[in-house]
Amino acid sequence: MRLNPFRLERYFARHEFTAAHLLCASDCESLSLGSLLAMEPGAAEQFSSLWLGYTESPGHPGLRQAIAALYEKISPDQVLVHAGAEEAIFNFMHVALAPGDHVVVQAPCYQSLGEVARGIGAEVTDWAGDPRNGWEPDLEALGAALTPRTRVVVVNFPHNPTGFLPSARFVRDLAALSRRHGFIVFADEVYRGLELNPAERLPAFTDLDARAVSLGVMSKTYGLAGLRIGWIATRNAGVLRGMAAFKDYTTICNSAPSEFLATLALRQREAIVARNLAIIRANLQRLDAFFDARREWFAWQRPRAGSIAFPELRKGSAARFCADLVRKVGVLLLPGSLYGPGYNGFRIGFGRRDLPLALEKFEAYLDSVG
Repeated sequence: MRLNPFRLERYFARHEFTAAHLLCASDCESLSLGSLLAMEPGAAEQFSSLWLGYTESPGHPGLRQAIAALYEKISPDQVLVHAGAEEAIFNFMHVALAPGDHVVVQAPCYQSLGEVARGIGAEVTDWAGDPRNGWEPDLEALGAALTPRTRVVVVNFPHNPTGFLPSARFVRDLAALSRRHGFIVFADEVYRGLELNPAERLPAFTDLDARAVSLGVMSKTYGLAGLRIGWIATRNAGVLRGMAAFKDYTTICNSAPSEFLATLALRQREAIVARNLAIIRANLQRLDAFFDARREWFAWQRPRAGSIAFPELRKGSAARFCADLVRKVGVLLLPGSLYGPGYNGFRIGFGRRDLPLALEKFEAYLDSVG
């Protein structure tokens, strides 16, 4: 297979560790190793005595049990742990698709959700959200896009980069469409748990639909990207078996230290998520004020979940704007063009504590350019 360059990751490769202020981070505030270990008595001692041999290919039983607890209808043996969400996406696409198959992907999207399918030889159709309707995509448009070759529909709720969160009725209708037409819903749910109103949290798609696949990761909601631990949860036995066998050709098994730390973090998930939501809420208040005062520059849609949003730029090219901003004041935003043509906005992240300083530099830049 041949894969096109991953535009977003190549952009971060140039800027992520050189820009002074990362205002487009997609994850939440992380923890130090010591801070995480301190959350449970005896954890540091257990970690220091950890055996560093091979681990079980599906994931440590304790970790799979902790992950299964995030779902209503999933047992630990219906969880497959991967090296981050990216490996899980790659492996799923290779198991579920063949050349000539058709895939529909909610857009804008994280590029690998469509690009891996293209590399396999599948036809990919974008299912675009409508910014005039809070970025909600149209289910009738999805129905019209389906063909007899449609094998997978990829969704991302809460959505990267817009913060869109559908209604419970929307996802129930999507699940019904899946059953009627026979496609698999691959649900990227890496921001699940970061709903600003907890009452709006959706059921995981794997709980709604026995054929669906839910994707999770330690990076976003929990802020532990350095662990490189992701997973799929599914009641689809065929997909699970296929992905377990395919993993023999990718990572085989996961990092023992990362599995230990991810298990610990999931046991302490309520405290970790509460801290991250507090950061998000405080930062969103700052962003509300910032964008309200600069309506001539930006169109701001407050997200309903997650740690990122996708404001529209009303003056000039977003790509040139973002390049000038990082060059002059060291503040990095992610131009919408990296998600595809026609998106003249940028991704902004608000899950980290350093947002106030970055926003101060952003304000100074706008004042300087008038």
